[in-house]
Amino acid sequence: MTPFLSLLAASCTLLGCNGTNPEADASQSLGVDHAKADNSKYLSQPLVTEIYTADPSAHVWNGKIYVYPSHDIDGPTPEDDLGSHFEMRDYRIMSMDRIGGKVTLGPVALDVKDVPWAEKQMWAPDAAYRGGTYYLYFPAKDKAGAFRIGVATSKSPTGPFKAQPEPIKGSYSIDPAVFTDDDGESYMYFGGIWGGQLQRNIGGKYDPSGSKTDLQADDKPALLPRVARMSKDMLEFAEAPRELRIVDEKGKLLRGGDHDRRFFEASWMHKYKGKYYFSYSTGDTHFLAYGIGDSPYGPFTYKGRILEPVEGWTTHHSIVQWDGRWWLFYADTQLSGQTRLRNVKVTELHYNADGTIKTINPMIRR
Repeated sequence: MTPFLSLLAASCTLLGCNGTNPEADASQSLGVDHAKADNSKYLSQPLVTEIYTADPSAHVWNGKIYVYPSHDIDGPTPEDDLGSHFEMRDYRIMSMDRIGGKVTLGPVALDVKDVPWAEKQMWAPDAAYRGGTYYLYFPAKDKAGAFRIGVATSKSPTGPFKAQPEPIKGSYSIDPAVFTDDDGESYMYFGGIWGGQLQRNIGGKYDPSGSKTDLQADDKPALLPRVARMSKDMLEFAEAPRELRIVDEKGKLLRGGDHDRRFFEASWMHKYKGKYYFSYSTGDTHFLAYGIGDSPYGPFTYKGRILEPVEGWTTHHSIVQWDGRWWLFYADTQLSGQTRLRNVKVTELHYNADGTIKTINPMIRR
């Protein structure tokens, strides 16, 4: 066995990776000298090594954990600040019976060629369940180059999923995250600046000329993520998307120049002890940050960081409760060392007595 495959076998023994997947042999072409890699410096190890995965959306259904990631590929597009080099085109779903147990990587659950309105860049997805149906929400660029958010359905949590013929009416930008509250109402949180095109959709109408990555508004309120309550059938918005306010301790909106705290992308919502926690990525400063509020609509008062910067440009996450403990799913570039080729990980998340979240360093083992 080569040193590369010996390391893979050791990792899978520790993490429960699925070593029987037909794509396992493809891991030999990942192009990284794992024999020389210092894996001990990472807090967590990749959940799967068969393919590159990122942007994990984790859910617990029917006693199992399902992770809906994006599927990174090594395409030809040069790297730029708009994310053109992220050329993902399909989704494959991970499942496990427990954290630290065997991880099964499913077959293709949805491919861009099977989405009538989409052309390319199937970025970070999320999923939801209601009334015997599983819903896969995903952003993709349409034929005009505008990001829209689509939805596909299945009777199985791992698919295959069948896409609706059109994107969700009134949707735009990227990174859908769907949260279902205790009363059964569901909400979609979404948006991302720079390549996520939020700055091209002020007022909800796409403006292809709004292509600046430097938004040049440091002294003005930062662009805000969006939220919309979902229809009962989970296929449409039940209302027009509204801004989700993120404020400081004095109730003031965070400014565009506050790159350590302002919203960039990667919305996630979870609930803990009756409070709503909205978390997100700060993008170019590479933090996972969060705020706490009393309503799914906010406002959310900034409270701190969940995760310090990972190896790679930034990360995208989800938070889920399993077996009485809380877990953070995220991604870095341990396997490749390349921004466009990432791998999903998981680590335990802890709360302080006052409900704030203890900041995690992804590069140090506890």
